[in-house]
Amino acid sequence: MKIFIKAIFLIVLLGAFIPVEAIENVSIQKNAVLSITDCIQLALQNSPAIKKARYNYNVSKNNTSIAKSDYFPTIGVGTGYYATENATSSSLMRRGRNNYYSAEASLTQLIWDFGKTNANIRMNKFNAIAALYSFDDTVLDTIFGVKTNYYGVLAAKAAVDINKANVQINERNYQRTKAYFEEGIKSKIDLVNAEVNLSDSKVTLVNSVKEYQNALVKLNNSMYIAFAPEYEITNTETFNFNANVPVSLEKIDDKVDISPPPEGVSDAFLTSKVEKLDILEDFKFDPFPYTFEESVELAYKNRPDLKAFDATLEAMKQSLLYIKREYYPSIQGRAGYGYRDTNNTQSFNVSVSLNTSLNIVGKKFEIDNGKLQVKLAENEIEQSKQNIYFEVQNAYVNMIQLEKQIPLAAVKVKQTLENFELADGRYGVGLGDYIELQDAKVKYNSAQQEYVQTVYNYNVARANLELAMALPQAVTTTVEDEK
Repeated sequence: MKIFIKAIFLIVLLGAFIPVEAIENVSIQKNAVLSITDCIQLALQNSPAIKKARYNYNVSKNNTSIAKSDYFPTIGVGTGYYATENATSSSLMRRGRNNYYSAEASLTQLIWDFGKTNANIRMNKFNAIAALYSFDDTVLDTIFGVKTNYYGVLAAKAAVDINKANVQINERNYQRTKAYFEEGIKSKIDLVNAEVNLSDSKVTLVNSVKEYQNALVKLNNSMYIAFAPEYEITNTETFNFNANVPVSLEKIDDKVDISPPPEGVSDAFLTSKVEKLDILEDFKFDPFPYTFEESVELAYKNRPDLKAFDATLEAMKQSLLYIKREYYPSIQGRAGYGYRDTNNTQSFNVSVSLNTSLNIVGKKFEIDNGKLQVKLAENEIEQSKQNIYFEVQNAYVNMIQLEKQIPLAAVKVKQTLENFELADGRYGVGLGDYIELQDAKVKYNSAQQEYVQTVYNYNVARANLELAMALPQAVTTTVEDEK
């Protein structure tokens, strides 16, 4: 017993010094330029949800190996010291002692159990397949989350640039109106309106910077990276605006006084060129290559969650088969060797046994439950197919409508810009009033914002459709990629 206690203590002591696998900390270098592919890779490496799904798959795979182990022999070893004392009721009260030490070893092998073990193995195999498809589904969800937030940062970047240009426009208008007022060409109310509009544009810029920082937080969160340094992200094929805002949260606490009027602008009185942001330049995208019918077929073919339901159905069928076969006995072979120190006795025995133990009433209800589990799995598949159809349909309709809106929104930007240039020119030569100029400026700025929002909505809708179809992704990970 003392030796046993010492051995346990030694195992616990050694366990304290067993190295624990360190959690991988993937970081971003300062001033790095990240593409959407880089962000997806970071998320796939860091995601706790993916790690959990990978662990669940490995557990399911080990359960299959455990089920297969029933075909391997079981080794039994035992030893003991026995002390007995016998007494007889007689006038002499005879007493006898029989103390001895014994040891034995046995080997038990399953010969046949009428397919119970096979059914259990197949059930665990299908459970492992379902866990594998659940892993793939988690990967797709992670990729979609990064894409959505990446597009959100791009949209916020474009909005900041638009609002910066709007501040410049209002600064120029203020300086020009001030010059007109001092010359007696324009009234005081125009000057006051120009001051108010300049202040409003600065407030809007501050709010857009806040929205940009919030979008950045969401992107960092989807990559599971905290305390990220300043970095930049690149445009994508379907989100290719001329915007270049540095990505940073380091100066989030900076306070800037925006109340003073701007510095004087040279030649303000004669300036008539409109300050604009060419967000449309070189922007293009390829239409979605699949029809709705093709999209639905691809979704049925690719969706890992649907494949997981199929595997679960097969597992439930094997589970029902296993329950039914528990009615049958198991045939086992056993070989044993024993030693007893009394007269140095040794023994060897071989046996074949037929064993069964069954609660007939309980087993009947277990079979009923097994049948219900099969029906539930079949119902899940049918419901999943219905949900997939409507999910693809909804995503496809949204994407196609937004795809059609993008060129219309682009035309609107150009039209409002032309209208703004005309209004600005008329105001510059004294033909137009400030209300006409302000109305044209607001429409131009709103058209740019609407265009950016439309492109963002389109990209999210397209990513959502790709997720619903489970299209193959350029960047992904597998259960075997664990570092």
